[in-house]
Amino acid sequence: MKYIGKDSAVLKIFFAIIFVHAAISSFSQKGKQSNILIAFSKATTSENYKAYMKWISSADSTIKCVNLYGKKPLEAAEILEKCSGLVLTGGPDVNPEYYGKISDTSRCEMDKYRDSLEFSLIQKAMQMQIPILAICRGEQILNVYMGGSLIVDIPDDFDTSVKHRTDGGYNAIHPIKISEKSLLFAISEKNSDSVNTNHHQAVRQLATCFVATAFADDGIIEAYEWKFKIGKPFLLAVQWHPERKPESLMSKEIGNEFLRNVRIFAFQRTISK
Repeated sequence: MKYIGKDSAVLKIFFAIIFVHAAISSFSQKGKQSNILIAFSKATTSENYKAYMKWISSADSTIKCVNLYGKKPLEAAEILEKCSGLVLTGGPDVNPEYYGKISDTSRCEMDKYRDSLEFSLIQKAMQMQIPILAICRGEQILNVYMGGSLIVDIPDDFDTSVKHRTDGGYNAIHPIKISEKSLLFAISEKNSDSVNTNHHQAVRQLATCFVATAFADDGIIEAYEWKFKIGKPFLLAVQWHPERKPESLMSKEIGNEFLRNVRIFAFQRTISK
């Protein structure tokens, strides 16, 4: 049968989509023998930091994970060039002088080396258009790098009854509301959930390139993504720790969606060579 006009154009688009889907699926299977790398800004030997790699590996044991903490910023950026995804992990406070609060440094526990390391990684990741998943501190420093600011200390600077941190620091839980127009809703199909929480800082002013997509009951931003997604790589930033609840549906869907985009990035880079 001969197809002409609009039918022909539609058919070509249909077969193109089928071809790309099949190619990516084939690449994902071949990926079991390939070297798809994901970089972690800090995933060292302590149990909290090892949890990030364990979470990703539990979703796909063929993925290779690399810890960049301890590397010189330029060396880490060179390693990132070989990777297909970046996870900005949790940790201590971002130096407040980066968002105009130098007088508040005494209220923060900082790792200045890590600030410089992650700024270098974010810069490189943006140049590469690589998928980014930012968690807790990672969500905060990404916002600061792109021009946003932070609440220096929630208990002192923000009037709320929501517990964002407990004395134990690990098992505080609170609900969040999720925008139904968001990537987070698209992958989880939830407009609300309960998340773990362990932070005394949070996003204050969100960088203009981002849009907030989840909130705690007190209005604190719990997740954000690109405001305009066309032509942009995958990016999801969350304030909570999905790696600490790997059994939850939300954690699984976040991990799976990140890995799906990592595979697409790796495939696209392979065929462009």
